[in-house]
Amino acid sequence: MPLFVLLLIVLFRPSSSSSDILTASQSLKDGDVLVSEEGKFACGFFTPGNSGSRFLGIWYAEIPVQTVVWVANRENPLNDTSGVLSVDFQGNLVLRRGNGSTLLWSTNVSLPSVPSSSSPVVRLLDSGNLVLYENADENFIRWQSFDYPTNIHLPYMKFGMNRTSSFSWSFTSWRSYDDPRPGNCTYKIDTAGYPQAVIYKDGRPYFRVGSWTGSRWSGLAKMDPSYIFQVNFTNNEDEVSFTFRIINESFTVMLELNETGTIQPLNWVNDSQRWVPLYTGPNNPCDYYNQCGPNSNCDPDVNNMCSCLPGFEPKSPTNWYLRDTTDGCIRKNGNSICHSGEGFLKIPNLKTPDTSIAIVDLSLSLTECEQACLNNCSCVAYASANDIGAGSGCLMWHGDLNDSRKFSGAGQDLYLRVDAAELGRHSKNKIQVIMPVLAALLLLLVSFALVIKRRRDLKHTKELDRTGKPYSALPCFDLNLIVTATDNFSIVNRLGQGGFGTVYKGVMSDGTEIAVKRLSELSGQGDAEFRNEINLIAKLQHRNLVKMLGFCLQDNEKILVYEYLPNRSLDIFLFDESKKSVLDWRKRFDIAMGIARGLMYLHQDSRLKIIHRDLKASNILLDETMDPKIADFGMAKMCCRDQNEGKTRRVVGTYGYMSPEYAMGGLFSVKSDVYSFGVLLLEIISGRKVSSYYDKDSFTGLVGHVWKLWGEGRSMEIVDESIELKDARSREEVSRCLQIGLLCVQQLATERPTMSSVVFMMGNGLLLPLPSQPAYVLRGDDSMSGNNICIGPDLYTIPASVNEITTSTVKGR
Repeated sequence: MPLFVLLLIVLFRPSSSSSDILTASQSLKDGDVLVSEEGKFACGFFTPGNSGSRFLGIWYAEIPVQTVVWVANRENPLNDTSGVLSVDFQGNLVLRRGNGSTLLWSTNVSLPSVPSSSSPVVRLLDSGNLVLYENADENFIRWQSFDYPTNIHLPYMKFGMNRTSSFSWSFTSWRSYDDPRPGNCTYKIDTAGYPQAVIYKDGRPYFRVGSWTGSRWSGLAKMDPSYIFQVNFTNNEDEVSFTFRIINESFTVMLELNETGTIQPLNWVNDSQRWVPLYTGPNNPCDYYNQCGPNSNCDPDVNNMCSCLPGFEPKSPTNWYLRDTTDGCIRKNGNSICHSGEGFLKIPNLKTPDTSIAIVDLSLSLTECEQACLNNCSCVAYASANDIGAGSGCLMWHGDLNDSRKFSGAGQDLYLRVDAAELGRHSKNKIQVIMPVLAALLLLLVSFALVIKRRRDLKHTKELDRTGKPYSALPCFDLNLIVTATDNFSIVNRLGQGGFGTVYKGVMSDGTEIAVKRLSELSGQGDAEFRNEINLIAKLQHRNLVKMLGFCLQDNEKILVYEYLPNRSLDIFLFDESKKSVLDWRKRFDIAMGIARGLMYLHQDSRLKIIHRDLKASNILLDETMDPKIADFGMAKMCCRDQNEGKTRRVVGTYGYMSPEYAMGGLFSVKSDVYSFGVLLLEIISGRKVSSYYDKDSFTGLVGHVWKLWGEGRSMEIVDESIELKDARSREEVSRCLQIGLLCVQQLATERPTMSSVVFMMGNGLLLPLPSQPAYVLRGDDSMSGNNICIGPDLYTIPASVNEITTSTVKGR
């Protein structure tokens, strides 16, 4: 190496320490840094965000965005750079001001006596644990930072409680992004009853993460995939604790409790240089503690969300009717149902109630648990403690059942004690479900000849889908019935017309109003799309998805029958100057949130993973209260639960709403729907069609125009003039939604958020990442507005931006 290079290295070498050890004769000053042996973590002084204070902390050394995982002097920040960390004569690690006059923080380890031969050593481990050893042999630990976590749970760090000493390993949030002082949110394990993890806000339960079921916390329908990390849960007479370790070294994972009370495992993604959440909680209204009051069930997929458990009724019917469910529910026939012919109803897919009042016996089987509960008049419900396999262990509840909620395809079984009358009602309901089936079978046997004739008329229905199953389990309506209901498809009853046919209003003989979609013989939607829509919608149930009542396939007619929604589609209100004033900001926000929740269900929470592929304003229907329902699943694709993307040579969709990777390469994924949602969100805010354009010379469409205004700090200029923003909260929500819309239309699919993240961002006031430039800027053309386009094997090219520079920020600690 040339001599002058060596001289430069010596002259400009940083003065800070880079060792992983601090001995009793050394000190760590502001500017010095301890670095773990393999360079994974660093310990030193830092200034958070825009704060002017200095703190001693530990952060990831290899991650470019400073992410602090532990803070020492949370309650006593420094206002200058005079801090010094050292080992005092009693063998404690202490943080003082430079002149030694003020003690800011100490390990405060109480020892009967300090051996004269003791020579304490401090070492920063590659796990992120700062350890104070008795001596250089490191065979006795006096103190370690892992025993005093702040807001970050790292691999190998314990979360729980030592039952012998009552010492708790718990987490406390920062006050804000700029302030590491203890916030108002804590995350700990409550050992009363059966141990469960709970997030507290201002000292009250905020989100009950739940008890350990053997594979996950009961309050989380999903946890991280097993290929990322392995978990260990200990529950014995000495301690109850939870730890995890990374088994795939390509992942860097930590769990953060943020200042809003949200808990989320975060994985560092090098490609995008940001932390990406693996899941979040709470992430919907039913996650919040006891949302519907005692003895109730919260179901986020139904309109009213709250319902009483079987055998219970609202304690205050008037308040319940007004959507105030605080008082919850009480027994219908008094509090005693003992020795009255009672039994247990199985309620599946639940987050089991608060276990702080539960009695546990891990030695009992589920059958023995039932008998034990039945023999105790105060026992109101029971469940397995461990749901692996057939289940094991026994949980029994006495008193009110608090904080239960419904999951979609997950959760545990709760066995609820009800009286004989309630048992009879549920048995009768089962019979009522079975009887129509038996009657239908009998009718088929008696009318066999008529059925044969009918099958000749409906030969199309013999077609089977790729799984070998019949067309659908939905009712097949007689064409004459449809003709009568719509007055022979009268023009008076026509609700609208799209690329695939006409929609009519109909009235059945019993007065039920229906919407009839009559597919045109000249449309591009054939048998495959028709069957696709029937089979998909039949399996989907969500408050923000349109409900299909049946279909008709007769005499070359292909007809779909839906629930009738009186306010028709969103575009009718959004783009009509005389009607858009009906949609104030609160209603527009609720519509956008409803659409987001519906998409999140399709992508994540339904039994199937559905990619809609044609999300647009005209495919959003509005019910009598203007609540949105996603419709038109003819173009939708069903994916395996573990499949993230697919490819097609037949690209279908609507001009302006299609993501670039889909329009130009036929590659579709859930992120294709996210792009469409982003466009739709910008339309909802602006009241303008995506096909509108603003600058003929630069080919600037709606997305490009919003991006330009946002970059200039003038994004609020795009807001629909008919919206009156009366308060700061509304203006802040509009601004957030504009930024979320731009995050959804980013060029790279991997940079777009998932719909669960969109729902979370819309419902919380957290700092958002900055979006990168949208994929492409399309010139508007009113002649193509609302028309479906189908691109064959020779895919056309859409003009794309040549500016490939992107920028993003992340929330660092």
